[in-house]
Amino acid sequence: MTFAAPITVPVALGDRSYDILIGRGLLAAAGAEIASRMPKARVAIVTDENLARLHLPTLAASLDAAGIGHVPVVVPPGESTKSFSHFEAVVRAILAGRLERGDLVLALGGGVVGDLAGFAAAVARRGMRFVQLPTSLLAQVDSSVGGKTGINTPEGKNLVGAFHQPDLVLADTGLLDTLSPREFRAGYAEVAKYGLIDDPAFFAWLEENWRGIFAGGPEREHAVAVSCRAKAAVVARDEKETGDRALLNLGHTFGHALEAATGYSDRLVHGEGVAIGMVLAHDFSARMNLCSPDDGRRVKAHLAAVGLPTTLGEIAGGLPDADRLMALIAQDKKVTRGTLTFILTRGVGEAFIARDVPPEAVRGFLAERLEEV
Repeated sequence: MTFAAPITVPVALGDRSYDILIGRGLLAAAGAEIASRMPKARVAIVTDENLARLHLPTLAASLDAAGIGHVPVVVPPGESTKSFSHFEAVVRAILAGRLERGDLVLALGGGVVGDLAGFAAAVARRGMRFVQLPTSLLAQVDSSVGGKTGINTPEGKNLVGAFHQPDLVLADTGLLDTLSPREFRAGYAEVAKYGLIDDPAFFAWLEENWRGIFAGGPEREHAVAVSCRAKAAVVARDEKETGDRALLNLGHTFGHALEAATGYSDRLVHGEGVAIGMVLAHDFSARMNLCSPDDGRRVKAHLAAVGLPTTLGEIAGGLPDADRLMALIAQDKKVTRGTLTFILTRGVGEAFIARDVPPEAVRGFLAERLEEV
């Protein structure tokens, strides 16, 4: 089977620059790509049990054909795998496999596997090379790019980790055909985010073309490439999130608190939390007289049209009160010296970093939203 040549998106980070390849058939071509860029390296393949059944045989055959030795490291699926215990297990498996510092860790999976494997690569042997082969839409457009790695704790999401850039990202868009509708929709929330941050024309294009993305047409590759270019540009400017990289967290402050409140369970997956969070961010911005209420209604209408949840009432099982949600928001990584920082907006495509947001305003806003549930 032949495929169109992949789209290449460079991430410019000096001597740590790398390419994102986007297209169909890249899983089967992984061995050749790795051999040409990192000759003689052995590979620890970190993946979860579900993806091992679906995709590990194809990847293993590709590595074998390229003469690349490999060791599988298989973990349970789900957000709860991003934990200290599974992190330790992955690191020890890498060491038990006798992989050397010049070898590489390959993440075959979605955001959970990528974050966990990347963190292991950052610390095993004091830092190993790393390849991302993201299998979910969310990972292809967001978590596989930019070098953020980490695990969750009871105190909050992604609070333990490291910045560790990959050496290569292989985004095989054909793998997205195997996703459940819920997983695909969750990833789409991150695609929409790039339009809502600073590209209103892209958001308008998504409103017209989202069905082609879901159907697997050429719109899919275009949407992934636009998203990756947007993230690559931000990462090149602000690798360690000391400035405007925080804009990539639009919807995430609310969303992460909701994920923690639901125990990182399948009651609310990450992209669903982001979707609700982006609606809340626009509505809160309108409450603060920063944008029109029509902007929030437009965002809500589009996300609802693709099947994403947009309100607190759509989260199964109930939520804690506003005070508990505020305590979870206080653990957000953007909190500085105890003051709240949110990504707010002046309209669709006009997000900005708002510092010293009044906690009482956020608490009152959440309390009202909870009363509507």
